Amino acid sequence: MKYAVTVIGGGTGSFNVLSGLNPYENLWIRSIVTMMDSGGDSGRLRDEFGVLPPGDVRRCLVALSEESELLRDLFSFRFLDPPLKDRSFGNLFFLALTKMLGSEKEAIEAISRILKIRGQVIAVTWDHAHLYAELADGTLVAGEANINVPEHDATIPIRRVYLDPEARANPEAVEAILASDFIVFAPGDLFTSTIPNLLVKGIPEALRQARAPIIYVLNLMTKYGETDDYTASQHVAQIVRYVDRVPDAVLVHQGTIPKELALKYEEEKARQVGIDADGLYRLGVKLVKPGDVMSATSLVRHDPARTAEALLELFEELGPTRGK
Repeated sequence: MKYAVTVIGGGTGSFNVLSGLNPYENLWIRSIVTMMDSGGDSGRLRDEFGVLPPGDVRRCLVALSEESELLRDLFSFRFLDPPLKDRSFGNLFFLALTKMLGSEKEAIEAISRILKIRGQVIAVTWDHAHLYAELADGTLVAGEANINVPEHDATIPIRRVYLDPEARANPEAVEAILASDFIVFAPGDLFTSTIPNLLVKGIPEALRQARAPIIYVLNLMTKYGETDDYTASQHVAQIVRYVDRVPDAVLVHQGTIPKELALKYEEEKARQVGIDADGLYRLGVKLVKPGDVMSATSLVRHDPARTAEALLELFEELGPTRGK
């Protein structure tokens, strides 16, 4: 049976989950992507040309591409020398198509054809909204980039995040959620990659209405200034806060982070997320421990193949929702 799977998120987490799931021909994959990025080359394009930030969309398109490795690498290529230093070819290509065709929607559809993607990449909204964080002391932090790389006192916890102006859901995103057999929240920075999707008007409503199980692929590490010392249940509780629906299952890494990597992340005030089974049980979440789903590289990331295998096993266990 072919499963309709919708992956929600942004950044490296979505890329890794999509890359792992893409080879499975029994899956029809849709990727709903946050559009609130304000840093790096995407942020520059947003400021200079008034387009929605293309970086996360570009990564997801590359992850689902069935084109040659050369073309995929081209869309991921970043210039190292002036005057285009730190500019992404894929982002500039997206900008050119947006100007030629008249909209970001047309640009995404064109790149989808060029890269021969299997599935669909969907912007969560077409509205130009910015992410704000209110800290526990009332301080407001404006912009995803400033929340992600804090210049404020990052020891003050985030009280809430919100969009200004408000954003309405892309109807295609709502349709994808409602037509899903399974919905997967990709790992990623909780307040700057995952939750921004849930702040868009119409997305929480669709997630509550959807019959599909929601599976949350838990982050491997905490994030300084966002989720310091957060346990697994605290991550889930924040999602519940913004969606008003408890995920059906949370998929976690079973194992420790290698000591040399842990020390490297300790310098960035990041630690491995603690798995508090009792807290998850009280929330009513199924804890899934498939084993080692971490990639053995110089960075702590989810391994695409291992994560996909764990998700496929969970899909079989939970079963499809269509026809029920």
